[in-house]
Amino acid sequence: MSSVESHQEHLSQSDPSPSPNSCSSFELIDMDAGSLYEPVSPHWFYCKIIDSKETWIPFNSEDSQQLEEAYGSGKDCNGRVVPTDGGRYDVHLGERMRYAVYWDELASEVRRCTWFYKGDKDNKYVPYSESFSQVLEETYRLAVTLDEWKKKLESPNREIIILHNPKLMVHYQPIAGSDEWGSTPTEQGRPRTVKRGVENISVDIHCGEPLQIDHLVFVVHGIGPACDLRFRSIVQCVNDFRSVSLNLLQTHFKKAQENQQIGRVEFLPVNWHSPLHSTGVDVDLQRITLPSINRLRHFTNDTILDVFFYNSPTYCQTIVDTVASEMNRIYTLFLQRNPDFKGGVSIAGHSLGSLILFDILTNQKDSLGDIDSEKGSVNIAVDQGDAPTLEEDLKKLQLSEFCNVFEKEKVDKEALALCTDKDLQEMGIPLGPRKKILNYFRTRKNSVGINRQTTQSASAVNISKESEFCSSIDDTRNDEYLDVGIGQVSVKYPRLIYKPEIFFAFGSPIGMFLTVRGLKRIDPNYKFPTCKGFFNIYHPFDPVAYRIEPMVVPGMEFEPMLIPHHKGRKRMHLELREGLTRMSMDLKNNLLGSLRMAWKSFTRAPYPALQASETAEETEAEPESSLEKSSDVNADETSAAVKEEVPPINVGKLNGGQRIDYVLQEKPIESFNEYLFALQSHLCYWESEDTVFPYSKNDLSDCLIRTLRDPSLENPPVCCCNFLLSCIISCMLPATYHWGLWKIIFLFGIELL
Repeated sequence: MSSVESHQEHLSQSDPSPSPNSCSSFELIDMDAGSLYEPVSPHWFYCKIIDSKETWIPFNSEDSQQLEEAYGSGKDCNGRVVPTDGGRYDVHLGERMRYAVYWDELASEVRRCTWFYKGDKDNKYVPYSESFSQVLEETYRLAVTLDEWKKKLESPNREIIILHNPKLMVHYQPIAGSDEWGSTPTEQGRPRTVKRGVENISVDIHCGEPLQIDHLVFVVHGIGPACDLRFRSIVQCVNDFRSVSLNLLQTHFKKAQENQQIGRVEFLPVNWHSPLHSTGVDVDLQRITLPSINRLRHFTNDTILDVFFYNSPTYCQTIVDTVASEMNRIYTLFLQRNPDFKGGVSIAGHSLGSLILFDILTNQKDSLGDIDSEKGSVNIAVDQGDAPTLEEDLKKLQLSEFCNVFEKEKVDKEALALCTDKDLQEMGIPLGPRKKILNYFRTRKNSVGINRQTTQSASAVNISKESEFCSSIDDTRNDEYLDVGIGQVSVKYPRLIYKPEIFFAFGSPIGMFLTVRGLKRIDPNYKFPTCKGFFNIYHPFDPVAYRIEPMVVPGMEFEPMLIPHHKGRKRMHLELREGLTRMSMDLKNNLLGSLRMAWKSFTRAPYPALQASETAEETEAEPESSLEKSSDVNADETSAAVKEEVPPINVGKLNGGQRIDYVLQEKPIESFNEYLFALQSHLCYWESEDTVFPYSKNDLSDCLIRTLRDPSLENPPVCCCNFLLSCIISCMLPATYHWGLWKIIFLFGIELL
């Protein structure tokens, strides 16, 4: 207390008062005496580096409250760890640091914030340090209690803060070289606004995430370290994907969420690019890369070459091992942190990541047994079949004395295969044993073959070699189909410790790769050994995406399933396009029909003489009635013919008998030029509400938020019912109201002409 007062007295003697221009407006504020002091409400922030700048982001209200309760519990904060962000991050209170749980990320600073000042180049507020905020709060308390304002404080950076009144507090930043000219900090630079309490600054603070997790989805990225046009990592893109999912929970399932009928879907990223490029291949590529067009060549080495790496036996093994081991590791860690989790697990892949997951799923063995019984076990190892253990390999090489060294360093067989000569040297292994180990694993890796499962029934993957597809199983010979492994790189695919329920492919080139490998068609009876469903979701302008259904049913041509808009209807420009197409077809049919009827009436034989008993009215009504009957009959015949021409589409068992290909609706601006938005279309899935949100219960019931439409719920959310009703009405409108409207517009246009 005394140090603060003496510090203020020193500043009042040494620093002159502010200029009249900066302080004349201060006196205009009505300052009523007797203001009561109320303690400030703290809020917790964490610092994140965005575009090489420090940005302070607030925790959501629930996480901030948990951190404040742990801080004020009176216990030692050095050993306190508080999970935040849905359990994806841990905050170490003693260190004031925030660490990622499931992936590698730089630790970020955490701060308990009460006082803020506006930044230099933007309007975002920056929190003061906790120690200086306590000094500011104590000075503010004295000023309010004693009603003595215009207090001056100097920050540790020699910046001046002046408290004029409760509503006006400014921060002056000194300019370099001010001491040489003898000017004071209060006379330099533009004053910055100082705010007390997070409620007085403009910042978005979210409420938090539901604690209940109904479903877990692993997301595997495609080529390169960047996943969108803003060059963000897979972690940041999956964060957007998760945010879209949470926003849809609030807008479409708010009542069910408040009643705790549904939880949320947890999306966790799987990164394989960093482990691949940490093997030393970048150094080898750099030695042979030409010096010209340096940036383009670096982009090619870091991004496009991932496709060639996946077609290499050495690096393909590294990729599939990394993806499978990462998913198994994250799944085991997730069960440790969420022991009450009883939901399902799905996997999603973007671009090349979907092909990696497809190859892993096709090479799984359906011998996991009861997965639920394995959830309680933490130490679940990846099944390596009959492969020898590390101890057996070392014994074979007569190097058993080094087993303790590898156990001490926690190096298993997979890790040892990735070790270099330098790594083994750092472990203290002599030169001779190092060469033996490296040569053994190098030759073993190159000689590993495909461990394909022998197909016994129609549940195996079979691809037809013939040019025509035979839909009858009885007439199909076994030698007409090939194993899906044909054309694949010779690697051994690891085993997953869980059975994925659904496999989602975003912008996937699976169909193209299967065709390039020499596979022409997929047996309709094939399904993944351990996965029940498969959805191929793509944007219509995506240059990397390919369809799957024509490989299952090559003898039919049909459109993919159109994913409805998340607001419950088709986009307006698509309805206009379909309406114009339907109107032109109807005009063409009506015109041809009118000409045909006129020609028939002109060329037909004259009517026979009428009997004298018939009246003139009967003679006029008879041709009209006959024409109406004939037109009704023709209409009924054509409609019946149309109904007969549309047979039911059977796309096999790959997705449980349901459709596989689903196409998103392009935005109106994207329809102007397909080529202009081609690249963006391949990277649009991370922020697409239509990709996240399920619609039809029959077609997308197991989509990314499948648990939100749980059929076991007795009372579905009212907003969901209204949403489905709007979908039904929007589907009915184009056939009735829209067509009638187009007729009126067309007739009105003719009248104007």
